[in-house]
Amino acid sequence: MRILLTGGAGDLGVLLSEALSKRGDEPAVIDLAPPHHSVKSYFPASILNLGAVSASVEDADCIVHIAAWHGIHESKQTKTAGDFHDLNVTGTFNMLDAAAIEGVKKFIFISSTSISDRYGIYGHTKILGEEMARAFAHRHDMDVIILRPRAFIPSWNTSVYTNFAEWAAWFSRGAVHITDVMQSVLCAIDYLKDNSGFSPKAPAFVVDGAYEFTKDDLDNWDKDGPGTTFEKYYPGVSELFRKHGLDPARKPKVLDMDETRQVLGYAPQYSLKNMIEELKRYDAGTLKLGRDAI
Repeated sequence: MRILLTGGAGDLGVLLSEALSKRGDEPAVIDLAPPHHSVKSYFPASILNLGAVSASVEDADCIVHIAAWHGIHESKQTKTAGDFHDLNVTGTFNMLDAAAIEGVKKFIFISSTSISDRYGIYGHTKILGEEMARAFAHRHDMDVIILRPRAFIPSWNTSVYTNFAEWAAWFSRGAVHITDVMQSVLCAIDYLKDNSGFSPKAPAFVVDGAYEFTKDDLDNWDKDGPGTTFEKYYPGVSELFRKHGLDPARKPKVLDMDETRQVLGYAPQYSLKNMIEELKRYDAGTLKLGRDAI
């Protein structure tokens, strides 16, 4: 399949480009920044450029729409409400409309669990994006899948995280690793390859990470005292956590994604256990960050 990745030069796009190429698909990218070397078809433009958007969707079998300003840009106030609307709303419309005109029937929209913040700037733009995706699915009989991952900016993105411990503090609260988000997209692509005309139109799937904790653990968190549930699974790690400003007593927020597992066959791999092993290497000064270290 020829798969167009919007914002394909970003963290997720680079991982997807490599994975798609390795398995025999043909990734194409539309982005202002140059893509990974595995991409042969590159359109150096914004998704606000209608001419470039039209050219990029030609001959595409599937579109994975990643390009967006993210919640971090809202919290750090690096983008205005107008910036968010331009890229996240108008840009999403441009991609859906071009797909409909060109007859591209398979479309994956990367939304966010931030739709729960419906009156926030970022969350609201994702709600509008989802609504447009559903409308196009119904209006043009498109096979659309909406993925709702938690925040997944990787630890090696130094424009967001100054070091691994800072990323680990975020991840330990309950999160999803970018490699698992990549796997969820591949699962969605495979589902679209094998299915068409499915119901309901434009289903939405939550994308969370892997957890060692059980439902009983979460329901009875630290019933024997602060940090006891953490120690049950990760004995002797609490001191390391506290050393780097992490709280072993903090209960992670775990999301329900039974449908994502059952329908898409999604099986996340990276858990708190994996993060702890990397934190140990970071503490010892031997951790190598970057997608090449995955």
